[in-house]
This record gives sequence, C-alpha cells and structure tokens, in this order.
Amino acid sequence: MTLTMWVVSATIKGLTRLLCRVDDAQLARVPAQGPLILVANHVNFLDVPLIYTHLQPRPVTGFAKVETWDNPVLGFLFTLGRAIPLRRGEADVAALRRGLAALAAGHILAVAPEGTRSGHGRLQRGHPGVVVLALRSGAPLLPLAYYGGETFKRSLSRLRRTDFHIVVGQPFYLQADGVKVTRPVRQQMADEIMYQLAALLPPAYRGYYANLDAATETYLRFPVTSESNLRHARSLQGNSITLPLSWRGRETPEALSERQ
Repeated sequence: MTLTMWVVSATIKGLTRLLCRVDDAQLARVPAQGPLILVANHVNFLDVPLIYTHLQPRPVTGFAKVETWDNPVLGFLFTLGRAIPLRRGEADVAALRRGLAALAAGHILAVAPEGTRSGHGRLQRGHPGVVVLALRSGAPLLPLAYYGGETFKRSLSRLRRTDFHIVVGQPFYLQADGVKVTRPVRQQMADEIMYQLAALLPPAYRGYYANLDAATETYLRFPVTSESNLRHARSLQGNSITLPLSWRGRETPEALSERQ
C-alpha cells in the first residue's frame, strides 16, 4: 500500500466510523490470504468505501460502473482503490479478465450481483456475472451482508449516527459437475449464491429471496470446515428463542429507520 493509499483509506475509515456505529467484528472471519470472491449486497454509496477500508490491509478490488470515472474526484479514488471499470448492460470481457487476474494474484474480488444500489436495503435479483468468475477461477465465494446503512440520510438529518451491521457467512464453491451451463443454469447458480447471502440478513431485508424454502443448493459445494448458510438461518427460524427486534419478520427497513 502506498502512502497516498494509506492516508486516503485511513481518512475514509475514520470518517465512516465518525458517522456510523460499525459492527465489524465478523470481518475477522474473512480469510487473511488467498483468492476470494466476496459476494455482497449493494444498498447505497456508503457500503463500498466502508467495507473496502475495513478489509485493509488485504488487497481488495471490485467492479464499478465506467461512468464513475466521469467524475474526476471519484475517478481518482476508485483508481487509487484498484477498482475495475465495468460497462454495464454488455459482456465486458476486459473487466472479466481483470477480475480473474486479481483472483489469480490472490486478491479479494468484491462482487455485488444485484448490479446496482437498492436504496431501501431489500435484495434485488442477482445477475449471473458472478457465476462466470466463480467457475473460471475456481475461487471460493464468501457471502457478506450488511444492513442499517439505508437509514444513513435520515439519521444524518437528525444528527444521529447510523448503525451499520456486517454479517459474514460460510464460504463455498460453485461447481457445474459436467452440466452444460446454459442461461437458465447460470441464473439458477446466481440465485443459489444470492440465497446464501439472503440467509445472513434479517427477514425484512431478503427482498426477492425472502422465501428461503424455495432455495436450492444444486451447484454449491461446502468445504468440510463450512456449512450451508441456509441451514443456519432455518435453524434460527425454528428456534423458540426471542430474536432481536430488527430480526423479526414483520419489521421492514422503513419501520426500523423510524425507530432510530
């Protein structure tokens, strides 16, 4: 890490921690080395700089829409952070190659399969681009979910800090097992990955993937030291213990924000 990168990263991290109460204890579960596809949800402008700076000093890169570089300041910051320009709406082979190269170098490649910010925090349907990266690289996938950041603007207007929760799941691999990877198969694979992500979120934030009973794991393989994230979520649903208020299914992100 260059001195400039260190100063910028430290400044952004300090600012986000000033504005947010960051529950980042589970980031210790992110492997310290080796290639990794970090699969995350994408809520608003806050999550990218916050997660990026809190994962340091591990080398991290990710995709950003090419239009980001139209803004000189953002372009400078994203270039400094080794972001990969991505042309959305088309098969960007150059971006794919750069992503695979980052994995080959043992870096973390952060991917948001939703493709765009939700704004409200509820999961949108994932796109299959992450499938190509996982199959071609053979790298493990690690779901990382966050919630609470969708209330940032409202909390700021009330001069309150935002509670930003980070949940890290269990790693897994994607395998085709000789099956021809057609467009429907790619989408099923993407949905299976997204269900693993949804399992980490409180029910009100699962959006398109709210029904965990509809999830499949046909193409997922879990190491012996790992287990299905769905299994853990289902065990919580069937447990008689009282869950925290923010995890109760009747609560919506909007209702939660009203409480803050």
